Amino acid sequence: MTGLGGFGGLFDIKAAGFEDPILVAATDGVGTKLRIAIDSGRLGTVGIDLVAMCVNDLVVQGAEPLFFLDYFATGSLDVESAEAVVGGIAAGCGQAGCALIGGETAEMPGMYKDDDFDLAGFAVGAVERADVLTGAETHEGCVVLGIAASGLHANGFSLVRKIVADPGLEWDAPAPFAPERSLGDTLLTPTRIYVKSCLAAIAAGGVRGLAHITGGGLIENIPRVLGSNLRAELDASTWPLPPVFRWLADEGGLDSAELARTFNCGIGMAVIAEAEAADGLTRRLTDAGETVYRIGTIERAPDGPQDTVISATDRAWRG
Repeated sequence: MTGLGGFGGLFDIKAAGFEDPILVAATDGVGTKLRIAIDSGRLGTVGIDLVAMCVNDLVVQGAEPLFFLDYFATGSLDVESAEAVVGGIAAGCGQAGCALIGGETAEMPGMYKDDDFDLAGFAVGAVERADVLTGAETHEGCVVLGIAASGLHANGFSLVRKIVADPGLEWDAPAPFAPERSLGDTLLTPTRIYVKSCLAAIAAGGVRGLAHITGGGLIENIPRVLGSNLRAELDASTWPLPPVFRWLADEGGLDSAELARTFNCGIGMAVIAEAEAADGLTRRLTDAGETVYRIGTIERAPDGPQDTVISATDRAWRG
């Protein structure tokens, strides 16, 4: 409702077309992916990551992101760096269809050294009261659709940095798993924003839950949107493991369970759907630009709530 520069940003929910809205809020950062961006001088995409980590957490509850605010803290402001970061934030907001209505840029000498800075993002969305997704409607027999990730997204980067540091790899060197690109560019591929495609899928009907695959990987995130005494049973042979994850597993000595508990393993969003709606939802998501795989089913957990079970990893991920 107002321009930037005031003490607070104003947003008119009624004008956005909602009748009985529930507000949904999320806050997140980029984690130590930011360290790679700073050290490599590649700052243009971490703003997209910042938006993605927040708005993807809104859409899993059925919410349409309305507005976003950012916090940028540094020891001494470098205008060019800040412009690159904020440009990425603006681009991410455009992809998510939300408004960038304000933020804070803080200079804090003594708190941050050299060119270091930190980022935090805050997003608010809305969903009609009757349409909130909680996962309570998931049940045995639902299908799990996996929407492809764009890369590592923004989780597990402390481990990634250690794996890169051990052999002394440089950010400008060709990526061992994708030699046509530099290692820095490949690892900094921005998190995919799933807002518009997932809202289209929700509108089509048959979605019973959505899980944004962030920290905790495939193993820990899907159970967050399942009803009691249910688990997801996934088949690793139903989607390709991107080369970066195979390289991290080999170089880091990670077994399949640790890989799936740390990274998204190529699936950035899981859709829990009614079996009869799965084909139509796959088409709707594909039409919205996503790559979709049918990766598993929801089954009764014999001993109560359990982690996601992933079969065929030895054949699909180690073959």
